[in-house]
Amino acid sequence: MLVLLVEDDHELGQAVVAGLRAGGFAVDWATDVAEADLKQSVYSYDCVVLDRGLPDGDGLGLLRGWRSRQVRTPVLVLTALDAVPERIAGFADGADDYLGKPFAMEELVVRVGALCRRAEPPRETVLRVLGVEMDLPRRRVRRDGVLLSLTSKEFAVLELLLTRAGHVVSRSEFIEHCWDEMAEPMSNVVDVVVAQLRRKLGEPPLIGTARGVGFVLGPAG
Repeated sequence: MLVLLVEDDHELGQAVVAGLRAGGFAVDWATDVAEADLKQSVYSYDCVVLDRGLPDGDGLGLLRGWRSRQVRTPVLVLTALDAVPERIAGFADGADDYLGKPFAMEELVVRVGALCRRAEPPRETVLRVLGVEMDLPRRRVRRDGVLLSLTSKEFAVLELLLTRAGHVVSRSEFIEHCWDEMAEPMSNVVDVVVAQLRRKLGEPPLIGTARGVGFVLGPAG
């Protein structure tokens, strides 16, 4: 899941990016209204975490502009302006959630996850393919009943392979869905994570290679 953080405080921004990435999200970071608006127009985000007091304007003005253009991405307003009238104004301008500063990182991660899931079409909460069972809410993976220990990136890559089982997933699709803008499209990050997954999934091998294109779970269709 790809999240856009809009926050001008450098120290806080670094902490939020680290916290969200530790929670399994890919994160892009903008520090003002103009940069955030540009990123939103280029990338498809699952959620936006939006500060209000930005160097070039109020985040709520940006949010109003998005909603007027029918941008429906869920937005959590994260701000020190958390009095009741401010919260009411935030929801009136199109916010889906509102969290005051200071805040607990664990709560922010949970709220962002809830907004991302709310925006998704209904789907199975447990994926089962070729002996692999992925429990999405609990973020647990088993193969043939054996619990596997996966990193957040390995989990994201495997989830995409499971949802597209039998179909080749290109490297660019992995980058788009499982990494943020800091990933270099021509690097071998996807190959490294897939190699780690193959080792952890064990024998017989489940992930095949479509040479020059990407990877597939099970026989390619």
